[in-house]
Amino acid sequence: MTRRPSRPARVLATALAAGTLLATAVACSDGSGSPEAAAVSPAAERSPSPSRTPALTGPGAQAALITSADIEDDWQPANDAATWRNQMLVGKVDVADFLNAKSDAADCQRLLDSLYSDTLLGRATGASGLRGFVSQDSRLLYQVGDYGQAGMDATLTWLKKLPTECNQFSATGSDGGKRTVQVVEYKEPPKAGDALAALTVTVQGTSNGQPATTTLDVVAFRVGASGAAVTNGGLSGVDHDSTALAVQNGAKRLKDVLSGRTPAPLPSQFD
Repeated sequence: MTRRPSRPARVLATALAAGTLLATAVACSDGSGSPEAAAVSPAAERSPSPSRTPALTGPGAQAALITSADIEDDWQPANDAATWRNQMLVGKVDVADFLNAKSDAADCQRLLDSLYSDTLLGRATGASGLRGFVSQDSRLLYQVGDYGQAGMDATLTWLKKLPTECNQFSATGSDGGKRTVQVVEYKEPPKAGDALAALTVTVQGTSNGQPATTTLDVVAFRVGASGAAVTNGGLSGVDHDSTALAVQNGAKRLKDVLSGRTPAPLPSQFD
């Protein structure tokens, strides 16, 4: 995209402006054929602003993780979050439920598998971090990392189509029990980051031989080339307010870290 020259550039003499443009064109022609180099304007060359969001570092990923103060109520940090596995999410999707059997069933199977294994965002290309919180029988898992902008955008696109592809389907658990899964759009999703996708997933089946229903909010968002995911809920339902706070305060922390600032210890009500 050609950028409009800055105001100082427009008031320069015609001959001087032509010479500047020629010099810039020569400097940008490095033989690499890079579309980024070709798109740089004289104004952009003089701009001190970086063209890309800085990569997330290891310490930055840890600083970007939310705390109990970010989600309020009585959430307590959990030491075993990295090993959480929800057996209600284990199941082989029944392909017969789908009109576009193979493709849609594969996307729904991917959803169940990634929620069970906490790999919703895929494999981080750089630094990453994870933190969990518990409140009665509910769990909130927050993950953040450098996944690359293209990777994050692909994940968000996939999540956004699931309420249509996976609206309701059945799956068979490892014990042979049937699961009924419903995937809907998150009602009034919070606004955060550069891009976001939000779902609510309900799984009905049995747990320890008794009828059980697990409800989860599933939200992913991107800031620059980094991203984060929130999964929140349990057998007694889901607190949507806690999900929204985790997303909004998490996005602010991630943005602060990527901008070189230290996140505030307590979220501000004025943000």
